Amino acid sequence: MTTRKKLGTIVAFATLLVPSTLVGCDKTDTVRSVAGSDGSICGGQRSLKASGSSAQATAMAEFITAYTTACPGYTLHYAPSGSGVGVSEFLSGQTDFGGSESTLDPHKGEVYQARVRCGDNDAWDLPMVFGPIAISYNLPGVDSLVLDAPTAAMIFNGTVTSWDSPQITALNPGLPLPAQPIVVVYRSDQSGTTENFQNYLDIASDGAWGRATGKTFTGSGTKAAKGSVGAAAAVKTTPGSIAYNEWSSARKQNLTTARLITSAGGDPVRLSMETVSEAIADVTITSMGEFPIIDTSSFYKSAQPGAYPIVQGTYEIVCSQYPNPEVASAVRAFLTVALDQGQKNLAASGYTPIPDSLKSRLRAEIDQIS
Repeated sequence: MTTRKKLGTIVAFATLLVPSTLVGCDKTDTVRSVAGSDGSICGGQRSLKASGSSAQATAMAEFITAYTTACPGYTLHYAPSGSGVGVSEFLSGQTDFGGSESTLDPHKGEVYQARVRCGDNDAWDLPMVFGPIAISYNLPGVDSLVLDAPTAAMIFNGTVTSWDSPQITALNPGLPLPAQPIVVVYRSDQSGTTENFQNYLDIASDGAWGRATGKTFTGSGTKAAKGSVGAAAAVKTTPGSIAYNEWSSARKQNLTTARLITSAGGDPVRLSMETVSEAIADVTITSMGEFPIIDTSSFYKSAQPGAYPIVQGTYEIVCSQYPNPEVASAVRAFLTVALDQGQKNLAASGYTPIPDSLKSRLRAEIDQIS
């Protein structure tokens, strides 16, 4: 079954293991104020440890600031080591939760491993923020580059190797493109951003990609960099380079980003909060068993003109029931704060916050973490 859902319906359904309390609740909820320094929702272990997605590093900094303000004496240490590390460290019990742009994969045994790690209890992928992936580049004198998915695929798989190639010039008539080699910057670490970007290239390029997908970059890269921050920094210092970054990292480096021709037609789409919101508002929800999940191809090949096509969700992977109740109390408090005060400044950093209409759904499940 496939249905069309608007912004207020999609985020909580982004995982194979969305708990039952997230399904069937249509009540709209407004932003509430969670506990302040009185500590009414604070408790449990004083210091938490998490790792994973570098794409959400800036968002996590906002969440941690909100948490330490609401719960004095409590903190969380987050290592933006990449989604692959975040998942593996959570599964092995090295961290209290993990951050990833991809949900746990049952085909890789991750769902089973997580259940073992959680003391024979389910692990949940809780979406906390959306963020677009930018195609950023460093090409002096060129500030309005246009690409489409097939051309981007051919750049990142090594078929197109020069900035003045016919494929690029055809999309940019009159633009002074140099006869200069393209330096493809790619993520050296296992990354959910890499997985989402390669999914876009695979689905939207009409066969031009021709490579595998997954958390490891399978294209033809010139320069490796670790994490979104590292990839953005490499583009900043390398003339002639191009990379895929989560938008927050690209913005911090003041990188120029490509406008993208999409399957919906119309003018090339510039990356902005408005064009990301257009994409999220038109996402498709599909059902797998009793649980709805996001069909990410509805981002990549949207029929909505003006919708930015490369958007990913970031999830916090947690135990529904922790072996240590002190950890459970602290994780529950952190996520409660992150869902409320932590969302307030995300838009300024290039993220799309969770809409108010979904907060009640997520809050109900966070409240059940034990």
